[in-house]
Amino acid sequence: MLINDTDFIKLPLHIKGKVRNVYDLGDKLLIVVTDRISAFDVVFPNLIPNKGKVLNSISEFWFDYSKDIIDNHVITTDVSQYPEGLSQFKEELQGRSMLVKKIKMVEAECIVRGYLEGSGLKDYKETGSICGIKLPEGLKQGDKLPEPIFTPSTKASEGHDQNVSFEELCDVIGSDLANQLKEKSIALYNKASKYAESKGIILADTKFEFGFADGKLIVADEVFTPDSSRFWDMKEYEPGRPQKSFDKQFLREYLESITWDKKPPAPELPEDVIRNTELKYIEAYERLTGKKLV
Repeated sequence: MLINDTDFIKLPLHIKGKVRNVYDLGDKLLIVVTDRISAFDVVFPNLIPNKGKVLNSISEFWFDYSKDIIDNHVITTDVSQYPEGLSQFKEELQGRSMLVKKIKMVEAECIVRGYLEGSGLKDYKETGSICGIKLPEGLKQGDKLPEPIFTPSTKASEGHDQNVSFEELCDVIGSDLANQLKEKSIALYNKASKYAESKGIILADTKFEFGFADGKLIVADEVFTPDSSRFWDMKEYEPGRPQKSFDKQFLREYLESITWDKKPPAPELPEDVIRNTELKYIEAYERLTGKKLV
């Protein structure tokens, strides 16, 4: 079953993101992960089969795996335990949704980088640093960093993420909280990275969001999904070039091969791009969790 939208849920819509629809249940939220896909901040008309289930199930796996480091917002992913009559939508929601605590989010995105790629690579080429953190000279694209680094971003007034130094983050949210975020983010990355390597996968970088529930800091939103992280196959890893990743690689390569200005409306996607993208998401889930996607 493909899910594009969730209009069948007659509850207040809290947030509609590019991929997730979040509903307000008072002191709880219902997060539903659709099969929508976006690139360059544009949502495509085509759906990717099983993408929503992969993203939701990977987050569920990692939330449980990392709870010894920090608690999380998950209440249950069992639709039969959902309130507000939502259990009637078991077929639509099972495997692609979670009931979570409504929490006060920290206005910061916590990024941990273990390898040189993305905006970090661009920053390094220009300044020799990433978010003010000085790195050794002569690093190549995809090189492993001497140690994982914490490179946060904050929400600017217009709503876009803005990279900041750790010192700037301290000024925005306070040094105590900033240090907590840094410590927990790096601990989460180290544990997940070690586990992923045991499955033949490199966790190049990732991002987290945190919040407070009853005065206690917890991790929320999603964790270690192919949408929030760069996963690379260790067998194909070769510094000095872009790596093939377990997410939108086929989609990105296709979009770079056509004449599209990367602005709405998004073009229709060929069937082979849809299918290969689906298979890559499923491979990420099954290799990381050791389970078959139901």
